[in-house]
Amino acid sequence: MAKTKTLYVCQACGGNSAKWQGQCPACDAWNTLEESIAESSASSRFQGLAKPIPRQKLNAIDAEDSPRLPTGVDELDRVLGGGLVPGGVILLGGDPGIGKSTLLLQALAELSIRGANVLYSSGEESAAQIALRAKRINLDAPELEVLAEIQLEKLILAVESAKPQVLVVDSIQTIYSELLSSAPGSVAQVRECAAQLTRLAKSSGICIFLVGHVTKDGHLAGPRVLEHIVDTVLYFEGDTHSSFRLIRSIKNRFGAVNELGVFAMTEKGLKGVTNPSALFLSQHTETVPGSCVLVTQEGSRPLLVEIQALVDTAHIPNPRRLAVGLEQARLAMLLAVLHRHAGIACFDQDVFLNAVGGVKITEPAADLAVLLAIQSSIRNRALPKELIVFGEVGLAGEIRPCPRGQERLKEAAKLGFKIAIIPKANMPKTKIPGLQIIPVERIDQAIQSASELN
Repeated sequence: MAKTKTLYVCQACGGNSAKWQGQCPACDAWNTLEESIAESSASSRFQGLAKPIPRQKLNAIDAEDSPRLPTGVDELDRVLGGGLVPGGVILLGGDPGIGKSTLLLQALAELSIRGANVLYSSGEESAAQIALRAKRINLDAPELEVLAEIQLEKLILAVESAKPQVLVVDSIQTIYSELLSSAPGSVAQVRECAAQLTRLAKSSGICIFLVGHVTKDGHLAGPRVLEHIVDTVLYFEGDTHSSFRLIRSIKNRFGAVNELGVFAMTEKGLKGVTNPSALFLSQHTETVPGSCVLVTQEGSRPLLVEIQALVDTAHIPNPRRLAVGLEQARLAMLLAVLHRHAGIACFDQDVFLNAVGGVKITEPAADLAVLLAIQSSIRNRALPKELIVFGEVGLAGEIRPCPRGQERLKEAAKLGFKIAIIPKANMPKTKIPGLQIIPVERIDQAIQSASELN
């Protein structure tokens, strides 16, 4: 019997090496090489590609938008761009126990009630366990079909027989193909199974949800091959100790990216939150120093988030800089701008930042709110409770405009805020009822305007 040949495959980039090394020779990542069995060449797999493929003129292709299929879960439909697209492949990733399987089971139940033919395939739970979860959250979907299978070829046969409109594969790391000898969850198996299921979706028009595990670093397992293959990538975020969950779209071929869906975990499963701004604002009975409300834009939805800052005397030679929900590297830059252009020094102070509610803010429109919160904490003077702020701060101390400024202002006015400090370039042409707008061009002007409001 021939000796089995082994390879060491990098779990970060997919590169391989004939022997184990501490550092991957392809991407220079450390301790990512894992032993796997080298795959034998299959000479007949791609023989069909030898036939000539007909070409089409771009103008001759029928490009009419196909009708979307709403899932019945409004917040999920928002993130997807309005619903499911026939033939689309959606990857949903998140930490263990955050609610991925529960959300998809609820979505399939809603679809089956509306008359859609759906199939839930699980490689991690038995059919009885799925039924127990459905019973626990009071799901009543008598037409929902369930399949417990981990072999790809059997799964494809079952799908071709049932012809569902929507298929859920939970999870892609448990599926294996007989064409490969490596274990389920390996780079080769994940790549092959995802490619086969994507080919099935495109050829049959079935919309497929793939559930993907995440690594300890928060990335989807399988050297990002999944994210490149699929049409839409959704990340499930949130603290498992909190009842709130966020779904963020980071890739969507059929809609806008960076959309945000907000859910609350209840005894009856995940429920959409209609007013998410209420989650990210602290309910203070009185105004407190170091608090500033930001209007951030998540996709097409403006959200109001409270930014909290705590500045205290440092008791060690190197003052600490800690940001939760905000970029820590940008905090150091903003503190330098605050010192140089506003004369407020923090070189001997510990600075702590927090975005209330566990939301992660990546857009630079949070700069001005961060600096005003820090200034409020240093002077121990609270900002007005009805004040909202947004604006990007440049290295020269200028306040740069932010996209969709008028939508942010309208959302703030709708929620009862009365004063806004914004970039001068975002000044609306028409007056917004009930909202006093203070336009600023530089950071020192913004701090002066905020101080005069107290």
